[in-house]
Amino acid sequence: MPTPHVEAVKLDELNGWRIRHGQAELLVAQQGAHILSYQVDGQPPLIWLNDQATFKAGKSIRAGVPVCWPWFGNLTRNPDSVQAMRVSNDPATAHGLVRAMDWELKGIEAQGESLKVEFVLPYPENGLSGWPHQVDLTLTIVMDEQLHIHLTSHNRGSETVSLSQALHSYFAVSDVRNVHVEGVDGLRYIETLDDWNTVTQAGDLHFAGETDRIYLDTPAKLSIVDPHWERRIELTSSGSRSAVIWNPWTERAKAFSDMADDGWQRMLCIETANVMDDVVTLLPQASHTLGVSIGSKPL
Repeated sequence: MPTPHVEAVKLDELNGWRIRHGQAELLVAQQGAHILSYQVDGQPPLIWLNDQATFKAGKSIRAGVPVCWPWFGNLTRNPDSVQAMRVSNDPATAHGLVRAMDWELKGIEAQGESLKVEFVLPYPENGLSGWPHQVDLTLTIVMDEQLHIHLTSHNRGSETVSLSQALHSYFAVSDVRNVHVEGVDGLRYIETLDDWNTVTQAGDLHFAGETDRIYLDTPAKLSIVDPHWERRIELTSSGSRSAVIWNPWTERAKAFSDMADDGWQRMLCIETANVMDDVVTLLPQASHTLGVSIGSKPL
């Protein structure tokens, strides 16, 4: 059994860990339980660590795998059941409340040939700001032949809770203009750049401009085919029937202070999600797990 190597690291203002297991290396920050990078020796990175990302306390990080919870994106674009959970007159932050909170590292342990890393975000004594629901969160990361990420919500309260969520994964690509996504042919998607109209995908998804689409009734497996790097990134999801595919392209990237002007070329987000008609309804004491397994194969 390979012995894991765990090193505590400081990323500007943030605490994190560099974890080696077998041929793979994972970098994860305590803030947001945020996976920042994942790479297998001798291969390009799978998870994109944006070289312009900023690591400031209380500021979300534009890289890796942000956890969007208990709502995704703009709260006002969420179903009424999700909006009704928030009790505040202040403007809602994008992508929920937990990306910039410190999670607790519960443990790192070998399990056979695998390595399990577990973070917890217990229900705060006074609740989350404007969101007074007793839901405990656990993020479990397992490293074996693939990278497995599972986000579990456990409703400890006495009332039903509705939430939307996503594992907002940034994948590293050779050049987004030369890759395509398989597994979306024939799916309905919401074109957020065209007044949120619903469209049907024809063929694989290629990229020639800003992309921000919510795919509905998604299959368990989606793939990023990258001919230049001669690999296929395979995503296998669980507990999810929706996915968001995003790339900011030129003008949006220029507007980001924490992304190089050409950073958009090197990344593609496929966000394993529970959004729109796929939101999660948690009865009292119920739990739900959103998961994705990430691996690559040569073409």
